[in-house]
Amino acid sequence: MDFEKNPCTYFTQGKVKASTLSLSVLVVIEMLNALNAISEDSSLITMSPFVNPYLLLAIAWSIGLHVMIVYVPFFATIFGIAAMNAHEWWLVFAFSSPVIIIDEILKIFGRKFNADELEERMKNKKKTK
Repeated sequence: MDFEKNPCTYFTQGKVKASTLSLSVLVVIEMLNALNAISEDSSLITMSPFVNPYLLLAIAWSIGLHVMIVYVPFFATIFGIAAMNAHEWWLVFAFSSPVIIIDEILKIFGRKFNADELEERMKNKKKTK
């Protein structure tokens, strides 16, 4: 898209591409967030996502439906989106993947908080005996 020749194409083609990218980022973020929800405290490194094959199937199904919406012209017209190339998919995953890193950091703080709270309770229990 060359907006220098005709800047008004932003409002037709550019807006559709932006809508496609933002919708795709939201879909992928939610699917990665579902993956993070396998365990509230355990890291994805220590707890394999394969403990819940139904969740993996649901994520694959959701991504598949989204791909269908993006690439089938009938659905793309209904949703007002356009097909994406490999570079745009790379951008979608690049902007979506930090949700895993952020949640892993929050899980580290959660484990530390829970360990400290347990230690405090054990100290209080020993004091009352």
